[in-house]
Amino acid sequence: MAGCTRCALAQGRTQLVFGQGDAVAEIAFVGEGPGQREDEQGIAFCGPSGDLLSKMIQAMGIERGEAFICNVVKCRPPGNRTPQPDEMQTCLPFLREQLQIVRPRVIVALGKTAAVGLGLLAPNEGLGRNRGRELSWEGIPVVLTYHPAYLLRTPADKRKAWQDLQRCFPYLSRRRA
Repeated sequence: MAGCTRCALAQGRTQLVFGQGDAVAEIAFVGEGPGQREDEQGIAFCGPSGDLLSKMIQAMGIERGEAFICNVVKCRPPGNRTPQPDEMQTCLPFLREQLQIVRPRVIVALGKTAAVGLGLLAPNEGLGRNRGRELSWEGIPVVLTYHPAYLLRTPADKRKAWQDLQRCFPYLSRRRA
C-alpha cells in the first residue's frame, strides 16, 4: 500500500497514514483523513484532535493502544479539505481490509465524512439526526458521533459525543470502569 498512486491524493502526501493500534482491538475509530500534522508524522489523530480522541478513549475505560485508529482515506487532502467521494471510494478497499483483519466488536465513525466513507450515510445526510440509529458495517455495529476537530470547535456537543460513546460499552470486555 505504501506505493499507492490510485488517486490524486498520493501526489501531495508526505507519507501514507495507514493507522495504528491493537490488531485485535475490540473497538475501531474511523476518521475522515490525515491532516497536515498526521501527514508529517505518519500517525492518525495526532495534535489537538488526537489529544481529545485519546481523552475520549481513556474516559471509556480503555487505553488508546487498545483501540484501532484509522481514517477513510490514507493520504492528506490538499489544504486539509474534506475527501471527495471518489477519493473515499478509491481508498475503501484498504479500509475494508483493515477492518476485516482487526474485526472489532464495534466501530466508531468519527464525523459525517467517516460515515459517508463507510457507506452509512449519503453525502447529503446530516450526522446530527442520524446519531443514535442502529447501524452496522459488514455485520459490525457502528456508532456515529462527532469528529474530535468538530468538538474542539463546538464544545457544547461533547456531552452528546459522550452519550454516543457510552453505546459502545456493551461491546468492550476489556473496559476498566
